[in-house]
Amino acid sequence: MPIKTVSFAASDIGRIRSSNQDSGYAGYNLFFVADGMGGHAGGDIASALCTQRIATIDNVYDSPEDASKALIDIIWEANGVLGSTAQAHPELAGMGTTFSGIVFTGNKVTVGHIGDSRIYLARDGEVSQVTADHTFVQRLVDTGRITAEEALVHPRRSVLMRVLGDVEEFPDVDTFTLEAKPGDRWLLCSDGLSGVVPPEIAERILLSKMDSREASELLVGEALEFGAPDNVTVVVVDVIAAELQTDFVASPRFVGSAANEVVIEERRGNRTLKILNPLNLLELLKKVNSAESYVPESDEFLEKIIREAKRRIWWRKVRQILTVLVLIAMVVVGVKFAYDYTQTRYYVGVQNDRVTIFKGVKESLGPLMLSSPFRQSDLSVSQLNSYQINLLERTITATDLEDAERILKLLESSVDK
Repeated sequence: MPIKTVSFAASDIGRIRSSNQDSGYAGYNLFFVADGMGGHAGGDIASALCTQRIATIDNVYDSPEDASKALIDIIWEANGVLGSTAQAHPELAGMGTTFSGIVFTGNKVTVGHIGDSRIYLARDGEVSQVTADHTFVQRLVDTGRITAEEALVHPRRSVLMRVLGDVEEFPDVDTFTLEAKPGDRWLLCSDGLSGVVPPEIAERILLSKMDSREASELLVGEALEFGAPDNVTVVVVDVIAAELQTDFVASPRFVGSAANEVVIEERRGNRTLKILNPLNLLELLKKVNSAESYVPESDEFLEKIIREAKRRIWWRKVRQILTVLVLIAMVVVGVKFAYDYTQTRYYVGVQNDRVTIFKGVKESLGPLMLSSPFRQSDLSVSQLNSYQINLLERTITATDLEDAERILKLLESSVDK
């Protein structure tokens, strides 16, 4: 069945960052996100240059093979641009960016991916992650060294093994082709969304009936609700039947840093690149959190992360054991305190048909009795009237031992009379 797409892209600086180092593109047949490496100078420039260069291949292709070749070629070309730019501008040394994108060719979708931005597919009521993160922590998860839950809080979770930029000439890019069918919804996002918004919330939005624009804006809004410690960029692409009439008109849409112009600034004889998007004073005062970094794939670094993971797991178990012991100690102390308090209380009741002063309270805590006979009198229950017997069966609470003895004397004096 012939298909067409309805899409929207949205990006936000977040609540912590001082600049938006994300970029996104939603076009005719090409859609992608690029997340500049925040730990290096020029992350915003890297994602903008990459996005603006790769967007030039947004064309119609005869086959998925042609689309895949064009995508790989332009990614390598963009990588070369970033490398040469870093060489010409030393202040940008080490800049890099992720890339996660799709190209539609008829009923086929060609995927290109490098880094830790992600692509998801919502189909038939289920959401699946199409790409795999190129991080050392993901490698640990894939090899069973740590769990996915442990990866979320691992201190090295932002260390990338593969990126575009001032790293290598021909980076290893994941490419593959999938089927597309009406009803599909694709989400391309930076880790400012996937690493912040709980999966169940994002999945509920993706599986909803809202259109791509509303879904995009709501996903970004959820990231802001959860604190948005990083830039967040999303591109939502809905696949519909070609004959279905809509008001949507496809047009190239750049968001994030790519929506601004990259310019050369002359300052005291130096030529520097900058994004033509002035920051205001409040943004400059924002605290920048820890950012992603790139380390070339190596067994030595992987072993280092494995050792860190083992130490972290060991310390977590130690903390869990200590926590349990502390909680047990608190419960014991609490029970002891409560029991000691009950032993300061007294009441008058009946035991073996004799009026008796009890120490403690009538209630029990499971098998633990919170009272015991303190003094049994010679006064028999049979000597009392029905009203007094009823009171004793329900027990008569005393404020202290002196008060309990007073109550006992009153009962004894009533019999004497």
